[in-house]
Amino acid sequence: MENFPKYFDPQTLAKLRGLELRARLIVEGYVSGVHRSPFHGFSIEFAEHREYVPGDDVRYVDWKVYGKTDKYYLKQYEEETNLISYLLLDGSQSMSYRSPAAALSKLEYSQCLAAALAYLILNQQDSVGLVTFDEQVRTLIRPSGNPSHLKQLLHVMDQIAPEGKTAAGAIFHDLAERLKKRGIVLVFSDLFDSVPAILAGLKHFRHRRHEVVLFHVLDPAELDFPFQQMTLFKGLEQFPNLLAEPHGLRRAYLEQFGNFLQAIREGCREHRIDYVQIRTDQPLDIALSAYLTQRMQRSG
Repeated sequence: MENFPKYFDPQTLAKLRGLELRARLIVEGYVSGVHRSPFHGFSIEFAEHREYVPGDDVRYVDWKVYGKTDKYYLKQYEEETNLISYLLLDGSQSMSYRSPAAALSKLEYSQCLAAALAYLILNQQDSVGLVTFDEQVRTLIRPSGNPSHLKQLLHVMDQIAPEGKTAAGAIFHDLAERLKKRGIVLVFSDLFDSVPAILAGLKHFRHRRHEVVLFHVLDPAELDFPFQQMTLFKGLEQFPNLLAEPHGLRRAYLEQFGNFLQAIREGCREHRIDYVQIRTDQPLDIALSAYLTQRMQRSG
């Protein structure tokens, strides 16, 4: 991995033209180390037991059940021929924000992460689709496992022009009904919407038996509120501009933002949704590894 760490640096990625190049270098750097694919083994789900019949493969005998019942039972699995992943990319106006501490906007950082994951998924011959949204679904590309599908996904990601408000909760409800085949839903958003609405929409995905991973993408200024001087805060998503003295706002802002983050985390935990907070000044290998290593450990 020695030749690639610089390509995880948002400062370096910001200088590279083309999402395909960024994605390829991120993935090559990631998998050239000790990492294996984080998604293998997720298309098989335990279904039920059945009694052993002579000639059955003994590898599937459940020895824990045998220890309790003194009878041989096999684990049966429900297997899908192809893992399906859906990338949901927020293209609302607030995703265009980039503070001086970050080299990439929230959208650009999300594009890099989503593109790298699409590259990984297709490389293991599974299927991936893409949805771009703000207050409505802008693009829906159905999943495919064809390697050439990557170019279409990256082209659509590259064309996103951040605009409009976020209506994540309503969008998630809509998509939960439209994404018929069960899979992994990977969301990339700053979640600037009503928390109850967001959680209700994510819960709808779980009700439809999707696995859900939420990448909560935030700029360091949103998390740290580093402003010192009189500042003109530019309104996004139809909010007005605000000229304010930041010292008087900092404590209240951090308290409110902390409550927002806590509510999202607790809601995700309650509904068995994987929550990953992402800072856009964070190297992408940390952003990838923090979640993917955990995922591989879970898969055994």
